[in-house]
Amino acid sequence: MSKFRLAHLGLVMAALGFTAATPVLGLSTAYAAETLRPEIGNPLQAAQALMKQGKNREAMAKLNEAERVSGKTANEDYLIERVRAAAASAAGDNDAAAKSFEALIASGKLSANEREKFTEGLVGIHMRARDFGKANATINRLLKDKNDPKLRAYLVQNYYSMGNYTQAESELKQMGTLNEDQLGLLANIYLKKGDKVGYVNTIEKLAASYPKASYWTDLLNRVTGTPTFSNRLTVDVYRLKLANNLLKKPSELVEMAQLLIQAKAPAEALKVIDKGYKAGVLGVGAEAERHQRLKALAEKTLADNNKNQAVDEAALVKAKDNDGLLAMGYGLVQAGQADKGLAMMTAAIKAGGLRNPEDAKLRLGEAYASAGKKQQAITTLKTVGGKDGTAELARYWIMAINHPMA
Repeated sequence: MSKFRLAHLGLVMAALGFTAATPVLGLSTAYAAETLRPEIGNPLQAAQALMKQGKNREAMAKLNEAERVSGKTANEDYLIERVRAAAASAAGDNDAAAKSFEALIASGKLSANEREKFTEGLVGIHMRARDFGKANATINRLLKDKNDPKLRAYLVQNYYSMGNYTQAESELKQMGTLNEDQLGLLANIYLKKGDKVGYVNTIEKLAASYPKASYWTDLLNRVTGTPTFSNRLTVDVYRLKLANNLLKKPSELVEMAQLLIQAKAPAEALKVIDKGYKAGVLGVGAEAERHQRLKALAEKTLADNNKNQAVDEAALVKAKDNDGLLAMGYGLVQAGQADKGLAMMTAAIKAGGLRNPEDAKLRLGEAYASAGKKQQAITTLKTVGGKDGTAELARYWIMAINHPMA
């Protein structure tokens, strides 16, 4: 945001160019050849000398001496306004600067390139004065001649500052592909308008194109905060957080590990616990013993699963418990038996009769991702529907696979 707010000063200074630093007779080769009377030239040179000392208001007083001289030529008027434009801008006298810029633009003495720069400088003056209406009118005149993305960005920021969020949104959408700052501004516009759908869609674009912890955290918090979100997907949210390196708190790692043990994925639980130990957040402090008990439970559960896998699988097949086979298959993938686990999960989904078919496809996609089979993961995740969070999480998994956090 600060880039937009500060940019108007750059517009003004770019237009002024060499005005403040160059002796008056060297201002313009096109008009320097004309003779300057001493009563004009002397105050102008004195004004420039004062400006070099930072005495801009005193310089403007000197310019008033030249202004009071009668019978001035068009060239003399032009040179007075050119120096006054610099002095007034440096002094922060927006009204005087705007009048000088307007006079210079109307003088007919500027080159096409200078005329464009001074018009942009006039935009900067109006923005500095927070006269956004005049700034926008000037910008729109310029945009009729040339579509300048920089000027359109100022136009958007002005509408935003005016509280005209609908017009700011409209102008942004005319800019084509938006960069990170522009997407951030669009997200803020949706927040101001109370457009939750527009806001989330924009944060999704930010997370996809510019993966950062702040965007992902906002996105996942909003998904879990919706009234329709199902708590049975909490473990899937944790998996996304882990994939994006967002799990930092010991309590989150512990809860995730507990949920994974319950979901019959003890190997995955051990990976989470080991990550916490390596990061130095588990196995320390007052909760150290609890963490060790959790790790021991995950190890025992995994050992029991491995020991009884064949018997348990046969029992699930006999009972046609496809939900159980799906969970077992996922556990096998996490335990390093990817091919067998993925085949088991695929067969369970194909057989049908699952309590939550969309959850099943989501977890198959997660399993493919865990096994390093990115394309199969994306293909599977694209098929996930549902209105309780599954579709959103599947879409976010695709984003995380295509644009992983650094």
